[in-house]
Amino acid sequence: MENKKNYKAASFWALFIVIFAAVPLVKTSDYQLMLANHILLWGMFAVAFNMLFGLTGMLSFGQALYYGLGAYAVGMTVRYMGEAWFLPAIGAGLVAAIILSILVGLLTIRLSGVFFTVLTLAFGQLVWQIVFTCYHITGGDDGIQGIIPPGVLSNRVVYYYFALALVLVSLWCLRRLVDSPMGLLLRCIRQNPERVRFVGGQVRRNQLRIYMISSFFAALAGALMAGVDNSIHPDMLYWTTSGEVILMAVLGGIGRFFGPFIGAAVIIVIGEVVGARTEFWPLIIGLVMMVMVLLLPRGLAGEFQLLRARLASATNGNRG
Repeated sequence: MENKKNYKAASFWALFIVIFAAVPLVKTSDYQLMLANHILLWGMFAVAFNMLFGLTGMLSFGQALYYGLGAYAVGMTVRYMGEAWFLPAIGAGLVAAIILSILVGLLTIRLSGVFFTVLTLAFGQLVWQIVFTCYHITGGDDGIQGIIPPGVLSNRVVYYYFALALVLVSLWCLRRLVDSPMGLLLRCIRQNPERVRFVGGQVRRNQLRIYMISSFFAALAGALMAGVDNSIHPDMLYWTTSGEVILMAVLGGIGRFFGPFIGAAVIIVIGEVVGARTEFWPLIIGLVMMVMVLLLPRGLAGEFQLLRARLASATNGNRG
């Protein structure tokens, strides 16, 4: 049984790699390459968010803070110091995300439920307001354009494979975390934090750890996105960005590791298809998402898993 499970997991990872690795080979335009990049990075952002909400039950409405922080670390560094600093800026953004997540986390994880959610939203909006108003430093509502990666990374195909490699490593690390003893402890914290404390588990310490980890990978997604779009803007820090990633996680299925990634892919593709055909695309996308969430309460991945289990059960019943 364990070998069968490992085989299925290895097959999924192999299929995932083949599909995304083949995009530059079969694309007919740079737009398709950019779309694949967006799916990769938003997918990683959604999976990182789900480490908080789906694994630990911490609903943060401020993860856009770290996504935008990673993007602005790259954008502002390239603007003021030159494109040669692009890669060091990614590292600086990740370090900044860790430090800020410690400071914010120490203040927020003391609360739970809606209080934690509102406080994370407040911190995110505070940083967004600072970025929005400091026009001479951050570019204000115009953002920063002309963010070009250095050397061979300026080639879009090379940059795509660079981003793909980092996303794969990130997802592998997060998957390992989910399957580790820490992942089990975090699931226990979600179910009953008081019982975890009773048996000697460190609830707040582990909540802070997963908050830092989620923020780290959110910042990485934002930093890489700056090189994909060659620009950044304050909306990357706005609460609606956090709302989008929450919707991706819920639509894909918060109970499945790759569920949020699937949700991100679906929302991005639907947005591009509908947006190209009508100016009322936000309304239509909202209605489509509402219907899908209502009809698929377990998310796309969860409903697919349930359907597969029912088919297997029916097949075994017929054989019996």
